[in-house]
Amino acid sequence: MESFVLPFCEFSDIFAQYELPLSEKQYQNFGLYAKLLMEWNEKINLTAICDPEGITVKHMLDSVLALKYGGISNDSSCIDVGTGAGFPGIPIKIYNDTLNCTLLDSLNKRVKFLVEVSETLGLEMKCVHLRAEDGGKSTDMRENYDVSIARAVAALPVLCEYCMPFVRVGGKFVAMKGPNEDVKDAYAAIKILGGEVSDVVQYELPGSDKRQIIIIEKTKSTPAKYPRNSGQIAKKAL
Repeated sequence: MESFVLPFCEFSDIFAQYELPLSEKQYQNFGLYAKLLMEWNEKINLTAICDPEGITVKHMLDSVLALKYGGISNDSSCIDVGTGAGFPGIPIKIYNDTLNCTLLDSLNKRVKFLVEVSETLGLEMKCVHLRAEDGGKSTDMRENYDVSIARAVAALPVLCEYCMPFVRVGGKFVAMKGPNEDVKDAYAAIKILGGEVSDVVQYELPGSDKRQIIIIEKTKSTPAKYPRNSGQIAKKAL
């Protein structure tokens, strides 16, 4: 059977470079997830990264590094906002099954894919078809999570408005970003939304791709007016 990730010895060696031990069961689940990803990618656009090394490093490893550098504790309730093909939510659930994970996405086709992955791998995850700004206003979801996490291309002030309303006071938002984003650009938004930056972790993936993880602690409740609707957010970021 064709493998869509690197062989176990190479896969586990890459994870070991970051002090992330890997079991055979975890590896099998990563491989099965990658297989489903490639099958569905022929029907709907899920990822442009299709080679085994790219999937292993840029999707699986990079997602799991959010656990290491984001300081996400066992048994935390986590919501992956705008999860797309399930990154980072599914890999962090594969790696740490104690997490109570919710995957949120606005496109129903992607949510159907996420449900199939969850069921096939036997992972207990809640897959929700909803826009982030609607979820952030929902009484069932607002300030209901220990951790909100996103690996999205939106600028940090925009991402904060979408993600921070989900986080309970005392929890945190873990933003996975590229190397060129300046966290200072989001200070005003973070303060308005009830948070403060607690850490910025910069790291490199194999191949010297640079990344950073920005950790924002939720110190007080987000004002009820946020998040605004997507049109208002797009027109003028905080």
